[in-house]
Amino acid sequence: MTYTEPPTKARTGDDGHDGHDGQGSHDWFGGKRDRDRGDSHGSGHGYGEASAPSPHPVHEETMQLSALPPLPVHEETMQLRFLPPPPVEADPGFSFVEQPLPGWTLPPPAPMGWAADTGRRRRMVGLALLVVILLVQAALSLRLTNSAFEDEALYVYAGHVEIGHLFYGAPDYGGFDTYFSGAPVLYPVLAAAVDSVLGLAGVRALSLLFMLTATACLYGLTRRLFNERAGLCASALFAVSMPTLFLGHFATYDAMAVCLLALTAWLVVVIAPRHWLLAAPVGLVAALAVAVKYASALFLPTLVLLYVLAAYRHHHTRRALLRGAALSAATIGALLGGLAASGYLTAIQSTTTARAHGDTPAWQIVQDTGRWAGLLIAVSLVGSVTYARTARLAEIPGWRRAVPGRRWRTCLGVLLTGTALLAPAYQIHLQTETSLQKHIGFGLFFAAPMAGVGVTRLMGAHFKFPQWAIAIGVVALTLGLSQSAAYFGSWPDTRYLIPQLSYTVRPGQHWLGDPKEGPVYYLSRERRSNYQDWVSFFFIDYKTRDGRHLSGIPGYRAAVREGYFDGVVLNYSGGLPAPEEAVREEMRTSGLYRLTSSLPYRTSTGGGHFEIWVRQAAAGHGGGKD
Repeated sequence: MTYTEPPTKARTGDDGHDGHDGQGSHDWFGGKRDRDRGDSHGSGHGYGEASAPSPHPVHEETMQLSALPPLPVHEETMQLRFLPPPPVEADPGFSFVEQPLPGWTLPPPAPMGWAADTGRRRRMVGLALLVVILLVQAALSLRLTNSAFEDEALYVYAGHVEIGHLFYGAPDYGGFDTYFSGAPVLYPVLAAAVDSVLGLAGVRALSLLFMLTATACLYGLTRRLFNERAGLCASALFAVSMPTLFLGHFATYDAMAVCLLALTAWLVVVIAPRHWLLAAPVGLVAALAVAVKYASALFLPTLVLLYVLAAYRHHHTRRALLRGAALSAATIGALLGGLAASGYLTAIQSTTTARAHGDTPAWQIVQDTGRWAGLLIAVSLVGSVTYARTARLAEIPGWRRAVPGRRWRTCLGVLLTGTALLAPAYQIHLQTETSLQKHIGFGLFFAAPMAGVGVTRLMGAHFKFPQWAIAIGVVALTLGLSQSAAYFGSWPDTRYLIPQLSYTVRPGQHWLGDPKEGPVYYLSRERRSNYQDWVSFFFIDYKTRDGRHLSGIPGYRAAVREGYFDGVVLNYSGGLPAPEEAVREEMRTSGLYRLTSSLPYRTSTGGGHFEIWVRQAAAGHGGGKD
């Protein structure tokens, strides 16, 4: 019997595809599958399963297709088709390179991606973040509370005395120009003017304004030397450090001096590419910083060298040195003129150049320096070393050879980081810790730019390792919060002492007190006492009834024995110093004084109490105090 070709439609299917795929292939092999299953209707016609007999006649040759042998099947039809294996995935690390799509390529990265002049949007974002840092700094400083410290009370009261002397011809009886560590006609006068309107809170707010200005100048300085990222990191570390938070709510001339030094440092970087004559007004600002606080002269060499390095980026060596000489000449000339007009040489010698030496061991000064400033100095060392080794990421734009040389980078790191060690080294020389917690803040300002570079280098490009910045920031914030609060609460709070004295002290009375400055400041506002009415336990020169002059403990004993003082305030904290103990014993044995009040207080280091002793009404007195 002859072989009959299946209908074309059965081979190709309704959709026109090849019969080996889809429904057509299923129908073609349907008859064979039915015969294999032993279907009782085995008369299938090859287009599906067996069904009822068709009412239409079917050709005989067509009905015998099922008896034919299986049709030959092409070899490709029976092979299994597998998808090609996926390509090997790239390493998920930082070397991952994305395959670009056809017709699309990745733009090359900007060579100055960290430059300081990359656009207005970047500058605005940096300024917005700086405002956030300043708000945090202000909040952390304003949280500190305590009554007036003796230095705060003394400087503000001295300002009132100077205002009376300068504008109203009142006698200048304090002799403040002989032992103040800054010109008494500058910060004390400004503080007294603010105190007359806003009180002590206003004077402390003035200090906060000075420290916020210093932080803003630090950001501008670091941004010009490096970039916005380093500037923000430097500002954040400086803003939460213990000296910054402490000075931001402490009414002394330290905050104003730091502000003027910061302003000078920022100005020398700004004027570096400009004319050398601009160094003259900047020198006046530097001289004003020294006049406000004499110890600021320790940082004048840093300012001059910073000006030379900044100018070298834009000029040759000779012109850079010329600018440094101009700044030095302007500063020294202004200082010599002010010294000749004021006569503050005695105070400068007694408080700065020829200050009395103490007995504090060097290891204790080093330990306290590391506790208060160790983290920022360590990070600045990291920044100095890494910056000296490589200038990658193009931190400094506009360099004539694309990046600064290694010697320039090394000099800048050594200069800024080394300045942080000047104050501790000088106090080790003097063997004293007096005001160390304040003087450290001067050097930390200069080390902060390199600390900002250190944080950015530890993070890497595009914040590759942000955990470094987070860890350093958390530790710095924790130390700043705890240390500033502890030191701001280290002196006794006189909130209970002053109201009690206001009921006891009368104008014209003579009082012996520890503390002396706090009662003088608060009671003078009520017109109840003044500076001349009080004697401290620091020094006395008492003239007895028979005309002898006694000082020290014998002078205090003689004054109490003769009933010279109308009242005595003692500060008992774990014991009394030798002069106070001698006075207390003399008051008990003489019978001329009685204890009227014992007022407890708490400090961050312990507790104690104030004792108020008042002279008996029948007791007379003779002699006097010179």
